[in-house]
Amino acid sequence: MTREELYNNIMRKRSFLCIGLDTDLRKIPQHLLELDDPVFEFNKAIIDATAPYCIAYKPNLAFYEGAGLNGVRSLYRTLEYIRGNYPDQFIIADAKRGDIGNTSALYARSFFEEMDVDSVTVAPYMGQDSVTPFLGFEGKWVILLALTSNKGAQDFQYISDSEGRPLFRNVLEHSLEWGGTPDNMMYVVGATRAEMLTQIRSIVPDSFLLVPGIGAQGGSLADVCRYGMNSMCGLIVNSSRAIIYADSTRNFAAAAAEQAKAVQQEMSSYLK
Repeated sequence: MTREELYNNIMRKRSFLCIGLDTDLRKIPQHLLELDDPVFEFNKAIIDATAPYCIAYKPNLAFYEGAGLNGVRSLYRTLEYIRGNYPDQFIIADAKRGDIGNTSALYARSFFEEMDVDSVTVAPYMGQDSVTPFLGFEGKWVILLALTSNKGAQDFQYISDSEGRPLFRNVLEHSLEWGGTPDNMMYVVGATRAEMLTQIRSIVPDSFLLVPGIGAQGGSLADVCRYGMNSMCGLIVNSSRAIIYADSTRNFAAAAAEQAKAVQQEMSSYLK
């Protein structure tokens, strides 16, 4: 999916919502456990109910890999279902991969050729040769970890170099030298760090930002839009638990749709 196609979807749906498919067997409605593939059936119902209100889905691979072969099967069925029924949805594999060059090349093939997702989250700690193999696929995206919202972000991401630049600034600046452009690279910036978006926008003014942390994590959508929106919106804002686990009864999909619609309506007001 190109940048223009993504932007057109945002404006058509009046939404920049991404729904995280962090599907946990221990949290889904109990009646689904009677089915052959409860994780897929849960995902399918959530997708059908929320697709009108979002522009992206983001399965977190840990929730699938942690269930072994059955979990991987559920993941592939979910991806196939989205591509086959909602081809306008931007699919993000939340995998946070990052390894030396030849290993990264195989990861890239796995995500972009086998899974056929639109994008994958990548950890930049090992530097250029761990990232550039992901950039060689036309129409595919790297989503580079830049500034996260977890408590441990303080351990490394804010450490300054001899010139006073924190590590996350160095990540952003170096990524622009690796072939990262607004057409193939996005950045993860946590919603609970919304005040930092102004600084980030000074380095990557035209890039899309994937922003997790609204909803259950307490980030403010208003602040994210205030500090992070650009002329092409430039935001994909993720919500996972607050939407997919809005209800634990047989009405779970309808409840998820209500939550997604509420977020979409707020987003629409900011797009004006």
